[in-house]
Amino acid sequence: MPASPTMDSDESAEPDTGAEPTEADSLGGGVEGDTRAGAPGAAGTVVGAEADTRTGAGGASAPAAADVRTGAAETAVPSRAVPAKADAVPTAADAVPAEAVTPLIRGIAVLRELTEAGGTLSLSGLERATGLARSTVDRITSTLARMGYVRLDGRDAVLAPRVMELGNAYLAALRLPGLLAAHADALADELDESVSLAVADGDGIRFIHQATRRRAMSLSFRIGDLLPAERTAPGPLFAAEWTDEEWRRWRERRAADPRDQSFPAVPPREHASPDGDFERRATDAREDGWALDDQLIEPGLVAVSMPVRDPRAGRTACVASVVSHTSRHTAPNLRDTLLPRLRTAVTQMETELTTAPSAPSAPSGLATWTGASKQELGREFVESLARGLTVLTAFDEGRASPTLTEVARATGLTRATARRALITYEHLGLVRQGENRTFLLTPGVLSLGFPPASRTPLPVIATPHLEDLAARIQESASLAILTPSGEEIQYTARAATSRVMSVNITVGTRLPAHATSLGRVLLADAEQSYALVDGELEEGLRAIAVPVRDRTGTAVAAANVTVHAARHTAAECVENILPELMTTVGRIEAELRVAGRFTRVPTT
Repeated sequence: MPASPTMDSDESAEPDTGAEPTEADSLGGGVEGDTRAGAPGAAGTVVGAEADTRTGAGGASAPAAADVRTGAAETAVPSRAVPAKADAVPTAADAVPAEAVTPLIRGIAVLRELTEAGGTLSLSGLERATGLARSTVDRITSTLARMGYVRLDGRDAVLAPRVMELGNAYLAALRLPGLLAAHADALADELDESVSLAVADGDGIRFIHQATRRRAMSLSFRIGDLLPAERTAPGPLFAAEWTDEEWRRWRERRAADPRDQSFPAVPPREHASPDGDFERRATDAREDGWALDDQLIEPGLVAVSMPVRDPRAGRTACVASVVSHTSRHTAPNLRDTLLPRLRTAVTQMETELTTAPSAPSAPSGLATWTGASKQELGREFVESLARGLTVLTAFDEGRASPTLTEVARATGLTRATARRALITYEHLGLVRQGENRTFLLTPGVLSLGFPPASRTPLPVIATPHLEDLAARIQESASLAILTPSGEEIQYTARAATSRVMSVNITVGTRLPAHATSLGRVLLADAEQSYALVDGELEEGLRAIAVPVRDRTGTAVAAANVTVHAARHTAAECVENILPELMTTVGRIEAELRVAGRFTRVPTT
């Protein structure tokens, strides 16, 4: 069991007993105290859990299953050798700390199951996958929906782009994507091959940046995807620094999972080589300073990798890889022709790490709901889950390794509440303790929705918001971009209303940019922030549009509302419809800013 997080030196004036204010809606029953997960002597049991906990083999209850694929070698959590499902046989390592927060453990399990399902899973599917009662699943997903992390679409729960703020917190605190991504992108452009950056996650690797080439056969891995170390080029480079204990865990996982089914990002298959082969590859990587992947992930895929060392820490910070296909390079040819250019880029990356200035202090971002009353939040809102998730967002570039006090201050939570969340995350392998009573996020945070959400294009982000707008005002709403020539717009998303007389436009339709409100607002980027077209495309048709801007302030698309002149005057469009449209675009832009912080959001 991981040790409880230690206190800051300034906390002696307010001892932390681990208690929290009463929360009548806790998933475990009456009060918040009843949500503390597990007596020390009963691995995997939960005090105060509902009767329907779906206990499985060996009596393991659902919270014990929440240790899914943590892979954090630094923390005392179960390795992936233990099946990460609700019917897993509990071990001593599964013991849940007495102060852990049960609703948070269950919420993390829901997010992980949604991630492994590709971002969408029915509520009944979540019930089966997590082993939780349906009422518990409903309240967890309702809370996640209220926070903007999932969208409830009929009987399905769908990950929303805002869930990426959890992974963004890890990537920002890590700082490597911000410092090294430009070098990786430049190398990809120079070589016309895909380039990736990866970090170690236990006996696996996770991607933190991808610069991919668009081809018929292109790299499909996403930021946050977890791969087994032995089937990759970066793996031997990380394994070259493993301890005996880390090697032992790797062997246990290999024996327990002979088809790599605990790594959903790779095709499952029987282990093609004995353990000794990977051990030799790690020894060679230590001596050579580079490593190859000759079709270990799947036939045709080859890669060459080099470690990027942090000169100040003296260890591998990440690994840079050039990835290709055997139709363009064999593995030896990749090594002979591209390794020298990769080595030059890695040298530049290491210089960047040496000269990078310290990050400025991050501002505190208090959650808007922390000051709301229970009556305002509603009975289905599980505050202990929301509080716990907010703790992850306290980490940032300027707060990479905060103390307990700094986490509490950044989130607006009490130190007792923040402390229990950190204890829970340490148990789940998402947080580890650093030096001087600080805390660090682990790469496992990327398992909370980041991979599937990172490939969400702008039309998919915008569509639910356009549908909400169309339902409110009973008029059609659309999203469009400029074509490369700038002469036309192309509709990329649309929410139509059911009227006898309506505008008949479908996604993919192209129209002259100068004659449309969408085109004008994109061409002119108008100072008044909107464009109104009255009967110029078609008599009797009015449309009002506003730009959709990315994190840099660039107008990457535009959204509009189209109406018939008989229903709204031009003045009414500006007075009544424009505020609704701008509110909708503000929501689209908020999700676009989160999604685009460390990934490129496709506009089509």
